[in-house]
Amino acid sequence: MAPDTTAELKREDFISDQDVRWCPGCGDYAILATVQRAMPEICKELGVKKENVVFISGIGCASRFPYYMNNYGFHTIHGRAPAIATGASVANPDLMIWVVTGDGDSLSIGGNHTLHALRRNANLKILMFNNNIYGLTKGQYSPTSPEGLVTKSSPQGNIDHPVNPIAFALGCDAAFVMRSIDRDAVHLADSLKTAARHPGAVYMEILQNCLVFNDGCFDFVMEKDQKKVYALYLKPGQPMVFGPGDQFALVWQEGRLVKVEKKDVPAESIVRNDPKNKTQAFALSQLWYPDCVPVGLFYQAERRIYEQEVLRLEKEAEAKGAPDLGKLFRTGLTWEVKK
Repeated sequence: MAPDTTAELKREDFISDQDVRWCPGCGDYAILATVQRAMPEICKELGVKKENVVFISGIGCASRFPYYMNNYGFHTIHGRAPAIATGASVANPDLMIWVVTGDGDSLSIGGNHTLHALRRNANLKILMFNNNIYGLTKGQYSPTSPEGLVTKSSPQGNIDHPVNPIAFALGCDAAFVMRSIDRDAVHLADSLKTAARHPGAVYMEILQNCLVFNDGCFDFVMEKDQKKVYALYLKPGQPMVFGPGDQFALVWQEGRLVKVEKKDVPAESIVRNDPKNKTQAFALSQLWYPDCVPVGLFYQAERRIYEQEVLRLEKEAEAKGAPDLGKLFRTGLTWEVKK
């Protein structure tokens, strides 16, 4: 039976019949619930049919996501989800494709594939769940683990310098870079909607707590008392102030953004958030606890979209007499092997 694309979608339409199997208390539950709530609104606003919504994942705890979403999806191989998703998007540009990955899947074995999806500006929404640990394989240090972290694979403390996911994405020339938090359902839902509206590649880091192997790693932006001190919510065009009673502000000093007491600087020296300013975005990416943790949209730019360029080249080739590539793919066998 053909799907009814005229019906009003509800959260329940995106909940599968599979038992959700993450550790009790895992931040992935909160992210899943927020995505399921936001997806009907996203589809309605953008006019996307449910059958055109696709979730593609690699390997890791986060990568179970497609099983729990009631729409088309694909649980692929370690680190290669962006490459497979790019292929699906090129084959059918009508799809709205979300890639769900983790810090290990995206930034270790999958770092190369993530890089190319971002630089090409493929029309993918990459959600990177960052818990600073390898959870599925039971607690080894990951590319984002801080120096000194004691894990099963670093019993004397991690000696690797960690990857900065936001700086990495900006360095790949990503046209949309954002950060959100698993427990902040309102901000995460708004971020998902903003990401969905953006034409082209999206890289969204979602800070996510691993209750079993790295519990409390982001308490400074998750626990109420600490969050109000350290979380800097980025608001385009607004002065970057934060803390209790907007106690703190960001100003430029010697080419970098520095946290100061708001009362100690003139109002005009306080930097306003500008997501079109890549220099500012990179400077924000360097800020972290115990100074402040920026949350929200770091950078957004308009760039040509990879799939549209592929289709343009196909049409130009067809105008010169080349066969219809899409038709060729759908004609069955393209050759026969004869003995």
